[in-house]
Amino acid sequence: MYEFLFLIKKKILAPGIVLLTIATGAVFAQQETTIKKGSSTQEIVFTNTKWQKVTEDAKKSGKYIFVDAYASWCGPCKLLKSTTFKDKDAAAYFNKNFINYSVDMEKGEGIALSEKWDITAYPTLLIFSPDGKIALKQIGYIDGKKLIEFGRQALAKQ
Repeated sequence: MYEFLFLIKKKILAPGIVLLTIATGAVFAQQETTIKKGSSTQEIVFTNTKWQKVTEDAKKSGKYIFVDAYASWCGPCKLLKSTTFKDKDAAAYFNKNFINYSVDMEKGEGIALSEKWDITAYPTLLIFSPDGKIALKQIGYIDGKKLIEFGRQALAKQ
């Protein structure tokens, strides 16, 4: 009897769990896409692709690059992400005028970039010209208003 119930559970529950897992994953994937599409004016949209791709895109578009150089353990970095980067005025300005790139300086290619860019504190905000040269650097937390000023200073150097 117990073997029969085990077989029923195995044949009925296992496929059901698989389907439920697939359906749940599809819902989360759809929600993530919706959040990204809808957030472009509500928060700064960052790419986390490879730096080489970012610089290639900047050269093609002529846009400056805004870099959020952070560490996962950094409190002010988390505050930037939860407040400043969600400031709607700052988001509108940076999404329109820059290619925005966010990179953990203690993982992956961030380690080499940290050395190359001489990052010694977090958060460090950088703006690069379309040809890949550092135009401006800001260390520490800033609010949305100061972030816009930072972006305007960099673009004024053109």
